[in-house]
Amino acid sequence: MSTEPDTALTAAPDVTAEIHVTGNARERLLLAAATVLAERGYGQTRLGEVAALAGLKPPAIYHYFGSREDMIAEVMRVGQQRVRAHVEDAVSQVHGCALDRIDAAVAAHLEIQLELSEFAAAVTRNAGHTPGRVRAALKEESDAYHETWRRLIADARASGEMRADLDPTIARMLIIGALNWAVEWWTKGRPIDALASSAQRLVRQALSS
Repeated sequence: MSTEPDTALTAAPDVTAEIHVTGNARERLLLAAATVLAERGYGQTRLGEVAALAGLKPPAIYHYFGSREDMIAEVMRVGQQRVRAHVEDAVSQVHGCALDRIDAAVAAHLEIQLELSEFAAAVTRNAGHTPGRVRAALKEESDAYHETWRRLIADARASGEMRADLDPTIARMLIIGALNWAVEWWTKGRPIDALASSAQRLVRQALSS
């Protein structure tokens, strides 16, 4: 009996177009894999579907990646890099207080995982469901992203903007966890303005002294 999913992949037209115009076959495979991972999840990501979306035959995957897990690990690594770069860029443009920078990080995190990057959505949805060796390959980038948030929260604490009775580590993990969970329930393609604004208010009020 086939274990292929019954429903057709509903990749956004602009994502599909981007895959088709990408000249490099390896890049097409990575974007296709990110798209399938973001929608299907790790357990339902099939090499045949990834190859078809990339416009290639399934055996071509093994020319670029040693295994399915190697390809997925690279998708996750690229996705985590893009999340961190996008959030750090948004934060760098804010010249206000520490909580203003956290506001920018909250909005940027939601923006890239829900609107701008299939890679970011793939990371958020699958980070806890991949095999240990895939998670190990992602650890360095994941640690670097948490360090970004660690600095943001430390700055808020040092400036007196953050409540002294909050544990910084717990606060960081709760914030990132809540932001990541949005990919599981937010309607794809829906504008995120209201979501980002609500998330900013909740985080700011929870942290604020």
